[in-house]
Amino acid sequence: MHPPSVQNEYLSILRPYSNNVAQKFLTYILCILLLSATVFWSSCREDFEFETNSGNLTFSKDTVFLDTVFTNIGSATYTLKVYNRLNQDISIPFVGLENGPSSSYRLNVDGVAGKEFQNVPLLARDSLFIFVETTFDVTPTGETEFLNTDRILFGEGSAQQHVDLVTLVKDAVFLYPATNADGTRETIPIGLDENGNEIVVEGFVLEPAELNFTNEKPYVIYGYAAVDNGEVLNVAAGARVHFHRNSGMVINSGSSLQITGGLSMDPELLENQVIFEGDRLEPTFADVPGQWGALWIRSGSVNNNLQNLTVKNATAGLIVEGDINNPAATVTLINTQITNSLDFNLWSAGARISASNSVFGGAGATSVRLGNGGDYQFVHSTIANYWGNGPRGGVALALDNEDADLQRAEFTNSIVDGSSRLELSLIQNNNFAFNFRFVHTAIQFNDTGGNFSGNPLYDFDNETFYLNTIINGDMDFQSPFQDSFLLGVQSDAIDAGDPSTLPLFANDILGNPRDANPDLGAYEFAPEN
Repeated sequence: MHPPSVQNEYLSILRPYSNNVAQKFLTYILCILLLSATVFWSSCREDFEFETNSGNLTFSKDTVFLDTVFTNIGSATYTLKVYNRLNQDISIPFVGLENGPSSSYRLNVDGVAGKEFQNVPLLARDSLFIFVETTFDVTPTGETEFLNTDRILFGEGSAQQHVDLVTLVKDAVFLYPATNADGTRETIPIGLDENGNEIVVEGFVLEPAELNFTNEKPYVIYGYAAVDNGEVLNVAAGARVHFHRNSGMVINSGSSLQITGGLSMDPELLENQVIFEGDRLEPTFADVPGQWGALWIRSGSVNNNLQNLTVKNATAGLIVEGDINNPAATVTLINTQITNSLDFNLWSAGARISASNSVFGGAGATSVRLGNGGDYQFVHSTIANYWGNGPRGGVALALDNEDADLQRAEFTNSIVDGSSRLELSLIQNNNFAFNFRFVHTAIQFNDTGGNFSGNPLYDFDNETFYLNTIINGDMDFQSPFQDSFLLGVQSDAIDAGDPSTLPLFANDILGNPRDANPDLGAYEFAPEN
């Protein structure tokens, strides 16, 4: 069991925010007051004269794409602007949905909600806003994906105009806590606070019938989905798992997680990759960190294998609470990418982890934090913290033995890099063993101020700690701030690896073969990339 300080750090990440305030939607009200008085008139104009629109409207777009939503889950709100370019006030005799009241789309026309509107006024050289949303049940279609379409019609007869509405709706498996008789949600315990009181979060234990995730439909998880003692969660190649805000997955003591993703032919589609991400499918959320909680492997969990897995946009991508005295309590990462986490991509305490051909990208704090001792082996891995979402509070890689022996932390043919001068942090407690070594590894550590001069932990000439390392080299990554770490032709990582690793790691993270002089990191340089 880890000290309260460490456990509380874990809990602070996993605990849902207690003061969430529901977002308020603002409705814009347009008030136009017109007063004109001259010596020739004794009263104000009290009405406007509107001409019936004859098909002269223009629009901010001819199609409103509402992107992709899950079945029965409401979309975001999208905006259409309608312009009257004429010098004449007009009245639009009809504005409404082609499918009428039965449409799955909803409109709000200048602050008024509905699906059909009559005689909508629009002043000369002015415009009006139309807000569009949808909720659609894909089940009756019998399809796992369905293109839901409709039109907004403007006017009548031969002068009628239209704007298309398009939404891709995906069927999904929804997993969520039960609702108790008193209206509260089911919870699961996640630990004790500093006073010994139990801490719970909204969550549920996966039933035996729910322990095999396939690629037939996406999974959408609300709350924390827990794997119970003695159970194994299997996740097949191509599976997509989406987590709602303040949600995640917990692999409890005695349980196991087996992710068996595969290599993909399409680098965009990633058809065989297993992907863990948030449940907001709009393109604007594609790279927003902190959309969901964490994948948490708890102390006592055994034989966890994560292969061809992508974890992105979490608060803490992967948390591993280890049990160093249990040889079976291991986590193996192969061809795994964890990127764009709000705090940490990988946070381990006293764990036993083996990682190969894996990528740990930008994070708001430290990309890989290996604390409180443990046993770690990283081969052909790229740890590169290029955080593009504001200031960050950590480094690419941090090691410490604060409360336990660091039995081994070995990095071979790997890269430790980032956008800061110093991307390696080593914190030693002399009361415990602190065994680390970098072999054929590139490290960004540009101590221009000499703050670490004389510190033996950073003596890069000491072959006990550093053997054939590259210090402050140019990695020439393709697009590091977008977490793309393909090597460029000028990279110092090319051909800098130890060839003795080739029998076990003959191919890189993409399945490309390594040559006789392998490159550092997860990617082998290929001119066509």
